[in-house]
Amino acid sequence: MSAVASAQVTVGAARPRLPFIIGASAVGTLIEWYDFYIYGVLAVFFSQHFFPPGNEAMALLASLGIFWTGFVVRPLGSVIFGHFGDRVGRKFTFMLTLLLMGAATFLVGVLPDYESIGLLAPIALVVLRIVQGLALGGEYGGAATYIAEHAPDGRRGFFTAWIQTTATLGIVMALGVILLCRVLLGDEAFTQWGWRIPFLISALLVIASAWIRLRLEESPLFTELKAQGKRSENPVGESFGNKRNWKLILLTLFGATAPEGVVWYTSQFYVLFYLTTVLHIDYSTVYTVMMVALVLAAPFFIVFGSLSDRIGRRNIMVAGFALAVVSYWPVFTWFGSLTDNPVLLTALVFYLALLVTMVYGPIAAFLVEIFPARIRYTSMSLPYHVGNGVFGGGVPFIGGLITTATGVALAGLIYPVAVAGLGIVVALAGLPARSHRTSIWKEVERP
Repeated sequence: MSAVASAQVTVGAARPRLPFIIGASAVGTLIEWYDFYIYGVLAVFFSQHFFPPGNEAMALLASLGIFWTGFVVRPLGSVIFGHFGDRVGRKFTFMLTLLLMGAATFLVGVLPDYESIGLLAPIALVVLRIVQGLALGGEYGGAATYIAEHAPDGRRGFFTAWIQTTATLGIVMALGVILLCRVLLGDEAFTQWGWRIPFLISALLVIASAWIRLRLEESPLFTELKAQGKRSENPVGESFGNKRNWKLILLTLFGATAPEGVVWYTSQFYVLFYLTTVLHIDYSTVYTVMMVALVLAAPFFIVFGSLSDRIGRRNIMVAGFALAVVSYWPVFTWFGSLTDNPVLLTALVFYLALLVTMVYGPIAAFLVEIFPARIRYTSMSLPYHVGNGVFGGGVPFIGGLITTATGVALAGLIYPVAVAGLGIVVALAGLPARSHRTSIWKEVERP
């Protein structure tokens, strides 16, 4: 029997378990995103507790800078854990990243503040943020690859789109927990010590997720690679020592993941920063608006992921980039005139979240199909995390810096618009429009 036929039998046998496979993978990724983003939502509180008093603006920028640090190290995490994922296995690696993320997040919740330990407080915060970034650098590639290697070729966009919902729902979960704590404790208690609770809750969530993931088996494609002796002995060397693979990495970075990253973080995170710190809308209104809009938009990850199985991944993503370029400035302008209208605010945030579903829904399947299986975890993780971590994660900090330097509230949008515009050009010039027709089983096919 050919390996393709064998693989299809394997997938067919596993198909009744696909909902469990997706759920177990997604719940861990959801918790990791929750862990990662509670810091960003609470950045203003970190600026009060972990930095020298006297300059609130600089403390907030420093807090956002540390938030970005977690993103900047994600590419390194992708290389480290991508190596383990391609050598040892997908399941082992994303179990390890889950536990690392959970431990670092819990420790943030018990970290002494500046008043107690001085400069050691921000230093320790940076260290823990780096551990979080390294862990997330390994998590996404593992979960996306694992689901993709269980899914049949013709529906890979649909099945991997479920993992794409976790980043958005992670923000919703973070906002919901924080809002509940702030309402129950009151602003004074939450500001003093209650902000720690969302971090401490993470420990219970990680334990539950780890127990669920222990029931998973290795992906059928990786198992076949290992059985045939085709597993890479040096995934890092093969990924980054090959000119053709480097070309794919760079095209993917500038034509897909970097523009996707800036659209994602502008539409779902910079907007939160903008509404609360620039327009000074009450936090409870902003959190509610964000949660409602993001929940309503979440099903469209599945819609666009499934659509990409039929018409291709690239053009859907490019359409999202183009809409971001032409609409960011007017949408953020309208925010300023609608501060007292939560319904219309919700509608605008929903529109922005819809752009995210267009650029993010198809991208996991797209990345899996671009790179060969033996080095897939390593190769796809690097451009994903450089694009999302460095380019996308820098949106709040770079946008805030440009706004502070120019004194123009909307000037921060120059950065994401420029990166999204570059993405349109590179994607149309260099990326395949029909990657969804690729079979990912060719490497394990026997004559």
